Amino acid sequence: MTLDRYNAFAYRDDAATGSEDGTLAGLSVGVKANIMVEGMPFHAGIGAWEYRKADRDAEVVAKLRAAGAAITGVLHMEEAALGSKTDNPHFGPVQNPHGEGFSPGGSSGGSGAAVSAGLVDIAFGTDTMGSVRIPASHCGVYGFKPATSRVSQDGLEPADLSLDAIGPLARDLDTLEKAARVISDFGENQEAFSGAVLVDHGVEIDSEVARAFRRTVAGLKAPPAEVSLEHPCSRIRYAGFIQVSKVMAKHLQGVPVSDHLAKLLTYGPARASEKWGEDRHILERTSETVRTIIAEHGFLIMPTVPNPPFKHTEPEPPAQADFTCLANIAGVPALSMPMGCTEWGLPLGVQMLCAPGFEKGLFALARFLDNNLRAYRAPAC
Repeated sequence: MTLDRYNAFAYRDDAATGSEDGTLAGLSVGVKANIMVEGMPFHAGIGAWEYRKADRDAEVVAKLRAAGAAITGVLHMEEAALGSKTDNPHFGPVQNPHGEGFSPGGSSGGSGAAVSAGLVDIAFGTDTMGSVRIPASHCGVYGFKPATSRVSQDGLEPADLSLDAIGPLARDLDTLEKAARVISDFGENQEAFSGAVLVDHGVEIDSEVARAFRRTVAGLKAPPAEVSLEHPCSRIRYAGFIQVSKVMAKHLQGVPVSDHLAKLLTYGPARASEKWGEDRHILERTSETVRTIIAEHGFLIMPTVPNPPFKHTEPEPPAQADFTCLANIAGVPALSMPMGCTEWGLPLGVQMLCAPGFEKGLFALARFLDNNLRAYRAPAC
């Protein structure tokens, strides 16, 4: 077993092999440490579970093996998948291959770093409020979150099963689509829509992200519609966090965790009942509104993250999941892809949401934009 300079792997099997037949034959796969891989660590980023091993494969892992993939190891993550920095107090920080000392995003930070650095062909993460797409954006790769109802949650150490989805990351759209088709119910609809962009969302967007997003939208076949939500994205994201905190506090009751995670797990249970009622209303209305926008316009297009990658020495920007949380709350598919870089060469991402059943159309839009932008860049080192 060897590890890596980015601290992406929690466990790595250099002797792993796949089969010669199948959609994923010849491809290496890494799996986030909260998804069961038989005989490999299954600690979910929690120090007290460091030596826990999976006694079987999760259903998605079994599908990957059947498709010929070589499961080469387990990848580091945020503690219990709650956070978007991947500086784990028990297992250390994961490094972004595009910049020494920079966060890869999270909570699937090891998945983003492993794919970006070329350590695996495909990595799998979990996405509760953006945890596949945020690392995809920060690490300059492609990430797909299936609709919650269209991918198995068997063998997953959950954050909140009403929001969780297992999804792949890869360095190109063809490989990403192969992986998505293997593990999820992939719809073939691809009607032509102009798409929509959010306005009046209340999110402060970094100037370089905003500039790259304007260039991306300008490349669409037709000007997108401008739409808005009933509540600011930050308020929606906070309502989602409160729900996740409530669910995880119950699930992890009695499990020793870090002081940081313990504090996060107090917010949900301490929420006053009238405030929790308001949160639930916001989540329900947001889900309805996002689904209505997609039904009318086909796609909802946004920056993946409103900020560029940041250093581990800096505080985690609270707004990182302000846009990504919408797909989880609505339960719809979403795809993040590179849309450019900062002046210093750090990756920036754009995401698109669609209705369940329109996954083929989602990838078609991504390919169209990818051909226009040609924004993918391998790390310099």
